Amino acid sequence: MTDIAARKAKLLEKLNEMNSRLAQIEDALDDPIPKDAEDAAQEREDDEVLEEVGHAAAREKAMIVAALERVVSGEYGHCAQCGDDISAARLDVLPYTPVCAKCAK
Repeated sequence: MTDIAARKAKLLEKLNEMNSRLAQIEDALDDPIPKDAEDAAQEREDDEVLEEVGHAAAREKAMIVAALERVVSGEYGHCAQCGDDISAARLDVLPYTPVCAKCAK
């Protein structure tokens, strides 16, 4: 398996994880609010936290989708800002990053 194929597989696995996580969050947010005022207040607080987690997951999902599009276009692994190669070590940690470490600073 080529390096790009392995990274694509990792991205697809991560995309499936994000889709699952977002579905779980959506399900939790759809739960009915308890009738008890104290429980309802706690539920609203919990929902606010879940919404923030959902927003973060949606942003990460968008970055993964963009990385998969770069794989298809042949631009994956090249910095979107300077055009240099993104190091394998950086891609191992952030497989969906669009920029090299130098440009990320």
